[in-house]
Amino acid sequence: MDEIEVKVLNIDKEEIQKRLVKIGATLLKDEEQTNIRFDTEDKYLKNKYKGYLRIRITKNNLTGETINTLTLKKNISRDEFRVNEELETEILNVSEAVKILEALKYYPKVPGKKQRISYVYEGILFEIDEWDKDIYPRPYLEIEVTKKSDLERAIELLNIDRKNITAKSIDELIKEK
Repeated sequence: MDEIEVKVLNIDKEEIQKRLVKIGATLLKDEEQTNIRFDTEDKYLKNKYKGYLRIRITKNNLTGETINTLTLKKNISRDEFRVNEELETEILNVSEAVKILEALKYYPKVPGKKQRISYVYEGILFEIDEWDKDIYPRPYLEIEVTKKSDLERAIELLNIDRKNITAKSIDELIKEK
């Protein structure tokens, strides 16, 4: 699935949640995630696709359910927003999946943990991410859409200051912190 995505920096997490509730957005998820990214020693996926392979362990705080997914994310373009192709499948056994990837010469990086709270409004996905402080110190909002017009609508609905919008990846933000 292709997605159009931006991050909104310098947010007040509680204020964004109030705005989302006010416009009628529906709470989808409150999750704790552990993300383990993989690449070859020569960084093939990063260099070829500006992408990565990831195993994500997701605990749903609303239901208690845990789901593990394997995702290949490839960046298609990046101007004012990011367009990515995502291929994703559920996996049953994380440790065995890691062994398979390592046998294929894809090695894990240090896992990153974050809390994600997700809302949806008329096909627009709003996700508030808060990483462990040692990874990235401030919460931010991700807006994901499939049409550019929905991105503009989301910005207007939440009255977002455009100077806080970025197409940077979390890796780029981490390097800047």
